[in-house]
Amino acid sequence: MVERNNFPDGFLFGSAAAAYHFEGAWDRDGKGPAVADVVPNGTRQGRTKHPEPGNLKHRAIEFYDRYKEDVALFAELGLKAFRTSIAWTRIYPNGIEEEPNEAGLQFYDDLFDELLSYGIEPIVTITHSGEIPLYLADHYNGFANKKVIEYYKKYVRTIIERYHHKVKYWLTFNEVNISDEMPLFSAGVTQDPSTMDESLHFQVFHNRFVANSEAIKIAKEINPELQLGCTTTIGPIYPLTPKPEDALQAFFETREMLFFTDVHAFGEYPDYKIKEVKEKNLQLDITKEELQLIKDHTVDFVAYSYYNSGVARHGYEDISDKDVNVISGLRNPELEENEWGWKIDPIGLRHILNIVHDRYHLPQMIVENGFSKIEEPEEDENGELTVIDDYRIDSLRDYLLELNKAIGDGAEVIAYTNWAVMDFVSGSTGKMEKRWGFIFVDYYDDMTGTMKRYKKKSFDWYRKVIESNGDYLFNKEIIHSEDEQL
Repeated sequence: MVERNNFPDGFLFGSAAAAYHFEGAWDRDGKGPAVADVVPNGTRQGRTKHPEPGNLKHRAIEFYDRYKEDVALFAELGLKAFRTSIAWTRIYPNGIEEEPNEAGLQFYDDLFDELLSYGIEPIVTITHSGEIPLYLADHYNGFANKKVIEYYKKYVRTIIERYHHKVKYWLTFNEVNISDEMPLFSAGVTQDPSTMDESLHFQVFHNRFVANSEAIKIAKEINPELQLGCTTTIGPIYPLTPKPEDALQAFFETREMLFFTDVHAFGEYPDYKIKEVKEKNLQLDITKEELQLIKDHTVDFVAYSYYNSGVARHGYEDISDKDVNVISGLRNPELEENEWGWKIDPIGLRHILNIVHDRYHLPQMIVENGFSKIEEPEEDENGELTVIDDYRIDSLRDYLLELNKAIGDGAEVIAYTNWAVMDFVSGSTGKMEKRWGFIFVDYYDDMTGTMKRYKKKSFDWYRKVIESNGDYLFNKEIIHSEDEQL
């Protein structure tokens, strides 16, 4: 049976990155230090007191200096959209300045102009993980402090006023639902996590709900045509066995996983969460005005990262130190996993797309999804370095086919921006070895390499998918036979 192409005309086939992963120039042209600049290794490996040598993120892959040549590659790839972030500390180096840094504002003007000159739609994350100003983390305890909402509002107003005629799609935060797992990196909370009680964790949640709605309010006042979302990381959770107890546990865990999206989309706290707050007697600073703000300013679309699914078992307490993009510590025996222990579940993407559609009836964006691997380049017949990454082609094809089916099921999907467009410094490891991109970057964990960019085999494959608006996905045999002749 030949599958039907359900991708609509104008579908935003794209790819993604974020400022701290690839820009570099961490202290140039007025930029101040961000949280990522004191987290040299993985997000769970602790911080240094001050930025220190050896942090790969400081140089990253020099996109700040090479953005024109890189955007030209994005255009050759055929991207219809590119998701990136604005580094808050390029605009307000410490977060508290009265006036923004013009050099930082000009860089993003130039970047967005370059993207638009090639017809590439920018999708902009206002604050990606790790990009909260270090000053606001160290002096205010990040989003545990409501004063930070005011600094965030000023930053939001500055960039929306500057770029609203260039950027239509905005994401207020990245993977906002992981702040309880990594409070420093996600929310700028410098307090020792072992001293954070449930009340403080929930206060951070609430403060970011307020900040999200404040950003939406500001954006709509400036330009009502702008579209706002806030990303989470989610995936379906299956019962480990057919036992009713496991199915009920899967329901409870799914509901908890969608808590943030519920508030973003419905504008109110769900009944079960209100009941939980009362039963636990959480001590919170929540005002009626804040609740009304959250109610009045909800997201226009649902945006999320999808990397894997999870399983639930009654009586199982997940105390594993799992990666933040792993849905559960339990292993699904029916699925293979990659070298990072992430379960590979393309069908789960169709599953979660349908769950989100049925629950919210809003457009959706898949803003992160992809395949990472330790890769070694090899020379092609022309002596140029490349990577023969058929595994990435097969993986992304499987995901995109399930996305296509979900659109056929009725889900409205605006964009797919896979993680990532090119190799850069991994957030979860702080290294280059975890490679995600269509473009190989000649740079390594020991800080050697030329920084030269090389197209992987998947580059040409994704170009053909985009230029055919998805048609190229539907005959695997032809794809591989053609690619072998490249």
